[in-house]
Amino acid sequence: MSYRIELGDERLNYRSAVTTDPQPTARQLIELAGLRPIEEHLVISMAPSGRLNALNLDETTDLLANEVERFLIFRSDALYRFTLDGDEFIWGSPEVRGDVLKKLAKVDAATYGVWLEVHGGEDRPIADGAKAPLSPKGLERFFTGTNQTTEG
Repeated sequence: MSYRIELGDERLNYRSAVTTDPQPTARQLIELAGLRPIEEHLVISMAPSGRLNALNLDETTDLLANEVERFLIFRSDALYRFTLDGDEFIWGSPEVRGDVLKKLAKVDAATYGVWLEVHGGEDRPIADGAKAPLSPKGLERFFTGTNQTTEG
């Protein structure tokens, strides 16, 4: 039996792949993506709910449960945390693009904007193609809103 999965990158661009293992390890997913060296990559599973979970290289994921069929693979050795509209996310890159934040928030990209919350200052808008830096020690806070209500 084969299992169709999607392997994505930091821009949430996915490509389909097929595995015959119903419980592949993160290492196997990296191999399936054709990435080397394996040890320099991280795998984050993405549940249909949007919840992200980092997998250790030898940790398995259960494709039979149909809870996870999408995986993000990063060339990184560090995880970063941020909140988006109050939900916590983990990420495998020191930056995240504005359009990716909108996809993670599941908002309409044409009518919603995304901002980085700045304590004691003015919140900073993050344009679709712009990259917002993530700190390995801090927790950035992002929020979305309609362009009409937040800019006016």
